[in-house]
Amino acid sequence: MNVGHCMTKNPVTVLPDVTVPEAQAMMRREKIHRLPVVDKAKRLVGIVTASDLRRASSPAATSLDMYELHYLISKMSVEQVMTKRPVTVDEALPVEEAARIMDDNRIAGLPVLRGDVLVGIITESDLFRLFIELFGARHPGVRLTALLPERPGELASVAGAIAAAGGNILSLATFEGEDPTNHYCTIKVEGLARDKLVATVTPLVEKVVDALEK
Repeated sequence: MNVGHCMTKNPVTVLPDVTVPEAQAMMRREKIHRLPVVDKAKRLVGIVTASDLRRASSPAATSLDMYELHYLISKMSVEQVMTKRPVTVDEALPVEEAARIMDDNRIAGLPVLRGDVLVGIITESDLFRLFIELFGARHPGVRLTALLPERPGELASVAGAIAAAGGNILSLATFEGEDPTNHYCTIKVEGLARDKLVATVTPLVEKVVDALEK
């Protein structure tokens, strides 16, 4: 799956001359935590987050009185506090690569470009929704985790046995195992009772870690 399939399309944006209070009001109204900053041609010029705006609204100790400070903040533009040249991704990038970029850069959102034009934004919330879908969390069934040998065909054998027993696999994911000779596999299955699923899988794996009805 690519970024373009799970990003938020046509995100709310601001122009560089929008004031800090206006941007804060927009975030509250739209229930979002970051705003791409674009020019009139929709080319990305920066990004501003709720944290950026909070810092701008609560500056360090100053000799200005409250009224002068309030006036200055009311006139401060997004361009003055935004992150310029933010990290971006292309809509064709695999979604797991976008997640890696977020983690490596310790950021919670990435503007998505088509050429030099903003077409979306992908955030931690989008990844959480994708995570829920990948694990079939909204569908009833039995969620089984097993430790499989790291050999060609092992996963196919398990999937084939489940299908032969009348089960339908809703989701499947693999993870690093206890050592290089094995890996964990989590499978969500409908159409099979828990005990039957465990009995079907047990002869084909090193061990069944858990089996939960969800």
